[in-house]
Amino acid sequence: MQGLVAVERNLSKIVEYLEARGYEVVTLDEADLDSVDAIVVSGADVNLMNMQDTLAEVPVINAAGKSSDEILQAIERI
Repeated sequence: MQGLVAVERNLSKIVEYLEARGYEVVTLDEADLDSVDAIVVSGADVNLMNMQDTLAEVPVINAAGKSSDEILQAIERI
């Protein structure tokens, strides 16, 4: 097992890709953020006010404009 990754629900292709490579994947809204190794978000919610409060102290990967391979590489660099 590679690790536990929380992924936004609308990124189903990323979920399938990561699971095929040995990662355990949970949806972001159901995840215990203290137990995940990384979070993958779609980037659809733009931070217009530039607020930088974080809910977890794990790496957050923005999937916008990235291929599945690029997301995997970002996770593996963690």
